[in-house]
Amino acid sequence: MMKSLVENFPKQLSEAIEIGKSAELTHSNNKITNVLVCGLGGSGIGGSILSELVVANANVPINVTKGYFIPAYVNENTLVIISSYSGNTEETLNCFELALNRKAKIVSITSGGKVAELSKANGLDCIVVPGGMPPRACLGYSLTQLFFVLGFNNIISNNYINELEQSIKLLNSEESNIIAEATSIANKILNKIPVIYATTYNEGIAIRFRQQLNENSKVLCWHQIIPEMNHNELVGWTQKNDNLSVLLFLDHDEYSRNMTRVEINKEVITKYTPHITEVFSKGNSAIEKAIYFIHLGDWVSIILGELRGADLMEINVINHLKSKLSEI
Repeated sequence: MMKSLVENFPKQLSEAIEIGKSAELTHSNNKITNVLVCGLGGSGIGGSILSELVVANANVPINVTKGYFIPAYVNENTLVIISSYSGNTEETLNCFELALNRKAKIVSITSGGKVAELSKANGLDCIVVPGGMPPRACLGYSLTQLFFVLGFNNIISNNYINELEQSIKLLNSEESNIIAEATSIANKILNKIPVIYATTYNEGIAIRFRQQLNENSKVLCWHQIIPEMNHNELVGWTQKNDNLSVLLFLDHDEYSRNMTRVEINKEVITKYTPHITEVFSKGNSAIEKAIYFIHLGDWVSIILGELRGADLMEINVINHLKSKLSEI
């Protein structure tokens, strides 16, 4: 099932655009001065990716919280987006209640559950997406709706619609190449610990890839961002370790100083592991490039999981955790 969900990602994006276009949203009675996206895991990663993609376009600050609480600045001038695919994420529900108490403008993105119930009971905007799938397989739904919510509230321009549509065309035209590249990457990191490096404003993409390797492939890995890691993690490369496989997620039009750093980093790291792979995005906009990376990373996680004989759907340990928490 997970493999078919990844295959259908372009169709999901198309459906998500139609959902966004038909969403019944209302304007706030107050001027929006900041945005807070509340969500965790597969439901929350869209907020991280969105905040980086629109950083040069959004006219107010956009922050993301992935826990039980919201910042002190949240008030009636805050747009709070509640993103919970199941609608029952306890941390996000707590944020929902707190945002209600602060009289924030609340918009929810969910497939149902308590989030939908709370939204209806309080007369709040709620975009309902198709349910019954793992949250990590529904990023196309949640990420797309985030764009529509920001666009409706005049926080970003409407260019995102065209860029999302172009992203779908890109994935459809590149699908066979994406699978081939994903297969190559999966074989390179098989039986190794992936170390994921990306540059500023691509951290959400790196986190998404790490999470997909965790949940689908059932492996541990880590990520860091250039140039930040040049001020700390680079010093940690002091011992040879053939079990580490470095993946560098890059754009062909990277900021020149970052590319200089990448080249120097490669010189340092190759002294300690021979396994370094550069992965370049495709697309003409930041959104296209991000969608391309997301789809490529998802395919890597599927193929690596298959190579390892993993159950792509299984998340027993998360279910165990939720079960234990429900007993308290």
